[in-house]
Amino acid sequence: MLRLGRREFAPHEPVIMAIVNRTPDSFYDQGATFLDEPALARVERAIAEGAAIVDIGGVKAGPGGEVTAEEEARRTVGFVAEVRRRFPEVVISVDTWRASVAEAVCEAGADLLNDAWGGVDPGLAEVAARYRVGLVCTHAGGARPRTRPHRVTYDDVMADILRVTVDLAERAVALGVPRDSVMIDPGHDFGKNTRHSLEATRRLGEMAATGWPVLVSLSNKDFVGETLDRPVKERLIGTLATTAVSAWLGAQVYRVHEVAETRQVLDMVASIAGHRPPAVARRGLA
Repeated sequence: MLRLGRREFAPHEPVIMAIVNRTPDSFYDQGATFLDEPALARVERAIAEGAAIVDIGGVKAGPGGEVTAEEEARRTVGFVAEVRRRFPEVVISVDTWRASVAEAVCEAGADLLNDAWGGVDPGLAEVAARYRVGLVCTHAGGARPRTRPHRVTYDDVMADILRVTVDLAERAVALGVPRDSVMIDPGHDFGKNTRHSLEATRRLGEMAATGWPVLVSLSNKDFVGETLDRPVKERLIGTLATTAVSAWLGAQVYRVHEVAETRQVLDMVASIAGHRPPAVARRGLA
């Protein structure tokens, strides 16, 4: 059982994490949810479309202008508090690598810390333990925050992913993070080229076999764009194909921009796998 905030998710229950960027320069929406009201409308719509988690981020993942910890907190802390007030049942995640920001958002009501840069600040896991919130342990290949990979090599990319993420997960539990609130993430595109991300997807079953719930962040990423030679706004089909494969191989949580489309894919895969009955089953029975 995966437990996050007030919610519990069964082992085969697919979970959608909707992306809510509080940045003016995000790669996909270019600041569409930077202001409070559009961002709150995004949260409301995502929940209505089937998201159980909203992931709030105050810093663009890629290179760009400097965002201090103070500015990151300004973009996220008050918003977390307002989402907590308006949507008490939703699981609130915050995408940050900084322990100081993590502390502030946990005080404001966050349930989950999404550490997309692989424990670059060891204090973040300590914050998760102190507040008894969930933690995403990600493989970033040793990359520093907001840097792009350059000629990265691995003897075996999945072996490295497993070593890093499982070590981070076990450290988190040893610190006091609830075991049933820890997830591991292969970190598509983070410290990886396109072939690395494709291999990580192809071998995702090895991550699921560890017993830790697996989160994947696939939505409209560069590895999808390069594989199909498509710009950012034309990557939905490739993203959904990758989502279906990931679901079949055992991933549980999906960080996405397009919630409704992802919900249909996950429901279809779950039904094929025998974990979910059809919504309607009249054919051949009338």
